[in-house]
Amino acid sequence: MTINDPLLSESDDSDCTYELVTGANSGLGFAICCRLIDEFIATRPNSQRLRLIITTRDGKKSESTVRRLNQHLARHPKKAQTRISFQPERLDLTSLHSVRLIAQKLVYTLPKIDSILLNAGFSGFTGVNWPLAIWSVLTNLVAAVTYPTFKLSGVGFTTSPQIVDNDDLSNGARIPHPPLAEVFCANVFGHYLLAHQLMPLLSQPTSAGRIIWISSIEAHASTLSLADMQGLHASHAYESSKRLTDLLALTFHLPSTRPFVSCFLSPPRPSQPPLESPSPANMKAPKMYVAHPGICATGIMPLPFILYVLMTAVFYVARWLGSPWHPIRAYKGACAPTWLALSSDDELYAVSQEHSRVGPEMHNDSGGGWQPRKWGSGTDRTGRERVLMTAVEGQGEDEWGELGRRCWAQMERLREEWEDRLGHAGAGGSARGRGSPGS
Repeated sequence: MTINDPLLSESDDSDCTYELVTGANSGLGFAICCRLIDEFIATRPNSQRLRLIITTRDGKKSESTVRRLNQHLARHPKKAQTRISFQPERLDLTSLHSVRLIAQKLVYTLPKIDSILLNAGFSGFTGVNWPLAIWSVLTNLVAAVTYPTFKLSGVGFTTSPQIVDNDDLSNGARIPHPPLAEVFCANVFGHYLLAHQLMPLLSQPTSAGRIIWISSIEAHASTLSLADMQGLHASHAYESSKRLTDLLALTFHLPSTRPFVSCFLSPPRPSQPPLESPSPANMKAPKMYVAHPGICATGIMPLPFILYVLMTAVFYVARWLGSPWHPIRAYKGACAPTWLALSSDDELYAVSQEHSRVGPEMHNDSGGGWQPRKWGSGTDRTGRERVLMTAVEGQGEDEWGELGRRCWAQMERLREEWEDRLGHAGAGGSARGRGSPGS
């Protein structure tokens, strides 16, 4: 059922799990929502309920998404259906004004958020280098369709101006502000600002919320330059944004990043207090995780239908040849993100111990010797899904902490600069999609 009034009675809060999914209208985002429904019903007691806060860019997509989620929910028994509710919200991650508006609304109307799954994004892909693609597939099929080098991306895409001078709208004059790279803003910065703004809901006295970044298996170290962190001049802006995502999530706990992480975790000062405002001293800070869906056949790459079918067939061949990273179906690709969202802290700890060199320090709130991992959705040759640990270039090396510190320092500086600009402008500006390629 769809919820129109997001307020729940106080007696319901402890038995309700709140999950926010961005980009829920298609592909992986929609699959995450479906999987959250199925696994919540299958694993949680009948007394517990799930509220899915689903974000899309416009009202029409919201209506369509809720309708299709209700169709999926209808597969479950009637009694189970009453445990699930949907709250659609509009969010354009390339508009910082939109990010602030939804955060303010949720902070004043929800009691908490247990997890936010930061899935929405923009690839910036423009096509395929077909000669290279054909050569790559013929010479090493599995590598070619796991770590493709033949995708073409646009360079220099920026968001529309975030702030418009309201006094000069008649002649189109705009306040000159630094451009924001569109891929960076949609994939990283919009989510980063959203998580910070939602900190009052993610930090709770009884439990710590979870910030779950959706990354990519293609987040190669070579794609990110800290001299161009936004990837404005990068030829692989999408992969660059996902590498930055990995660095933020996997250095979140390190002493070198602590000064900047502490600022990020500090709830913003509201213009008026929320309905319920626990003492900051009693709140547990959220934890940060990162997952990727493996390789799925979605619409992230613009292809004609016949080529999409051919691509999917090649993915199946790669799986049959032994690739562990081809779930292919988005529902299977949602395995790792959903596992991170719904598993207990003890289960995540146990699996981390099993898969990596993690000691009891993981339960230490200071971070201790905890080595966070990147988790991916994988399958065996027959398509049986599983969650797999994914190696990340550079993690654990001497420069890892310093690299994370520099990323966090730049992100916090950028956040403070833009929040200051929006505050002085009264947050009156809004981005309206893709702007012109930057120089």
